[in-house]
Amino acid sequence: MEKLADIGLVGLAVMGENLVLNMESKGFTVTVFNRSTDKVDNFVNGRGKGKNIIGTHSIEELVKKLERPRKVMLMVKAGKAVDDFIDLLLPYLETGDIIIDGGNTLFTDTDRRTKYVESKGLLYIGTGVSGGEEGALLGPSIMPGGSKAAWPFVKPIFQAISAKVDNGTPCCDWVGENGAGHFVKMVHNGIEYGDMQLICEAYQIMRDLLGMSADEMHKVFKEWNEGELDSYLIEITRDILAVKDADGLPLIDKIVDTAGQKGTGKWTAVTALDLGIPLTLIGESVFSRCLSAIKDERVAASKILSGPKPLFTGDKTQFIGNLKQAVYASKIISYAQGYSLMRAAAEEYKWDLNYGGIALLWRGGCIIRSVFLNKIKDAFDRNPELANLLLDPFFTETIEKSQNGWRQVVATAQLNGIPIPTLSTALNYFDGYRAEYLPANLLQAQRDYFGAHTYERFDQPRGKFFHTNWTGRGGDTSSSTYNV
Repeated sequence: MEKLADIGLVGLAVMGENLVLNMESKGFTVTVFNRSTDKVDNFVNGRGKGKNIIGTHSIEELVKKLERPRKVMLMVKAGKAVDDFIDLLLPYLETGDIIIDGGNTLFTDTDRRTKYVESKGLLYIGTGVSGGEEGALLGPSIMPGGSKAAWPFVKPIFQAISAKVDNGTPCCDWVGENGAGHFVKMVHNGIEYGDMQLICEAYQIMRDLLGMSADEMHKVFKEWNEGELDSYLIEITRDILAVKDADGLPLIDKIVDTAGQKGTGKWTAVTALDLGIPLTLIGESVFSRCLSAIKDERVAASKILSGPKPLFTGDKTQFIGNLKQAVYASKIISYAQGYSLMRAAAEEYKWDLNYGGIALLWRGGCIIRSVFLNKIKDAFDRNPELANLLLDPFFTETIEKSQNGWRQVVATAQLNGIPIPTLSTALNYFDGYRAEYLPANLLQAQRDYFGAHTYERFDQPRGKFFHTNWTGRGGDTSSSTYNV
């Protein structure tokens, strides 16, 4: 009798293929399907030849090849394609079978799909998978959420194929119900946007203000990767700066300065606006990509608009040390904001998120993996109810030590006309967060002046609102008091 497969996978693009090979290498039999069936044949007879991989040419055939409860993982483009495949699968699945979406899906779509699939008597998992094509093959970070009853059935597979740290600890564990897994992956990607932009700003400062060559910058990033900034993104930046084109010149200098994006950073920023969380660094990193995309307009503007010509006259070695402090401090701000967003979402959507555990999921396999994440795990071990990472003793002390160099870098870059949107907004957030008083009292008075939106007073209990007839022409009627 033919052996049935442990799991099925739909969607044989690079990530899908590599996940299948990863699963098979861990002892699982996988059945595969792709809408373009020639991809199935090419894969089974190519990279999958001689392996425990079963090719199929229809959804019905795929389902028939699976052990019960059937587990089908979708690795297709986010959006309508996921809904379409769910509807194609439902007629062939039975009570207790499991559908898994492993793409970059908006968490609210996963909320909706979980309810829909459960209403049909089946189980649903929406899981973030991070690590790119190499991670998918060798061990990604996996962030599953959805129908909790499904977790015991997929746990052995997911934890087997995930990245491992600390003597085999898997970078995969249950995140929470409904869209929690995809939400955490979304925040991961937002933080990824921020980390990348911070590195790019450091690169531009070194290149345009300090006049450093690609080889010189390569040496700096190599040194940074051996300390507290040790991370995958610093590591690949080091490697990129060392690569030469066929003519022996740095390849980086020949790449057009326009950045693409697939939407997860934008989703993170929009969600922060919806929940009222000041996610300023990630927001600026998204807008920086948007600004880079209007290349022709920027080129035209550069011929019309003028600014200071960068000129550095200080101690370059000391300044690079300050720049390292600025990047590290800003990285702390980015993660502090990301964790504040997760805390707000957990409250809004009634998720029980394990914040230290999430840091563990990100320590291996994923794009933002770094030694820094151990410090976040330690912070939440010390205080599971920590309101903001900046209030943890380690991060408070680290920011204090970095603060002078950070301010020197921001001031010098601004005076020399070097754009540093994330380095500067991180410092602005820090100064705003530590401020006992902000000018919002004037802002609220303005709102009351033109719209009778009311205000609170220091000499009265919080929650008691007042309105002033500022011009003498208005009445005593005020607007209702509410926040978006």
